[in-house]
Amino acid sequence: MDDYGPWRQFLISTLGKNPGFQVSGEAADGLEAVRKAEKLQPQLILLDIGLPKLHGIEAARQIRNLSPHSKILFITENSSPEFADEAQRTGADGYLVKSAAGSELWPAITAVLEGNRFISRTLAASVDSVLHTANAPAHRKPASKSARKHAEIRTPHEVEFYPDDATFVAGIACAMKAALKRGHAVILVASESHRDGIHERLRADGVDVTSAVKTGSYIALAPADTLATIIQGDMPDPALCTKLVGDLIDRTAKGAHGRHRRVGFFGECAPTLLKEGNVDAALRLEHLWDEMMKRYDAYTVCGYLWNAFPHREENPVFQRICAEHSAVHGARRRRPARANPSP
Repeated sequence: MDDYGPWRQFLISTLGKNPGFQVSGEAADGLEAVRKAEKLQPQLILLDIGLPKLHGIEAARQIRNLSPHSKILFITENSSPEFADEAQRTGADGYLVKSAAGSELWPAITAVLEGNRFISRTLAASVDSVLHTANAPAHRKPASKSARKHAEIRTPHEVEFYPDDATFVAGIACAMKAALKRGHAVILVASESHRDGIHERLRADGVDVTSAVKTGSYIALAPADTLATIIQGDMPDPALCTKLVGDLIDRTAKGAHGRHRRVGFFGECAPTLLKEGNVDAALRLEHLWDEMMKRYDAYTVCGYLWNAFPHREENPVFQRICAEHSAVHGARRRRPARANPSP
């Protein structure tokens, strides 16, 4: 279940080399994945996170109810511990990072079919649960306290690219939920339609948005209002940007008991400038924001839609935006990795 046709064909071809596997169906979006799973009741489902129409996390929740005996293995470009943890909460059996598929695809499939849990080695120490892999002992100690603490620390300025609005809403809501759960303060800068969708998703996932607002744990802002406070002429002003960030952190950094808490910014401030055609201002804001996040105990997750970057692999604006971030997620579709010929 992946929206990238060549990747689906790679998986189908790879699985077809093993006579013990029969591919019963494929899907290009989340809704189709749910329908196919209900109809076919497959033994194993390979599922992406960033699916159009219905986010992979929500698709997994629905599939778990409609096809309870199916094993679900996420195969995704997203290497964020928050998404790996959220994926596990759907009842999924494994989480494989696509870049590791060449060496870990068959071990992952073998593990989940044998009733064990699998997670890519690059994430194993970051997820707070007991995990089993095909090459590990049956019982493994939970990740150490220091490893779990490290998993809670996002890099200062990350960017996530989404295929459509529905995936943007689901992805940002998932990251915000994880931040609030860890006691971080959250500031969202997003369009009204995105804010409404994110609030709906948060409430559906059990987050008390009203209470978070009252306690100062959550602030929601409109991009137009935010940009109006930092733009001078046609460009973001460094002093005004610093004042805005400092004021917002001052408002949210202290919790109800006076304890300091980390602050996370989420949304689409620079993406709004890009959408309006002000490319130079968007790039300048990303650069300024990157510098500010390094000075504060704060982090930012910027959300862009893929359609903002035609031919993004060769798009210089896309490349410059990636360069202004400390971590990049969902930026490109990877070429199929070579898998081992047998389990």
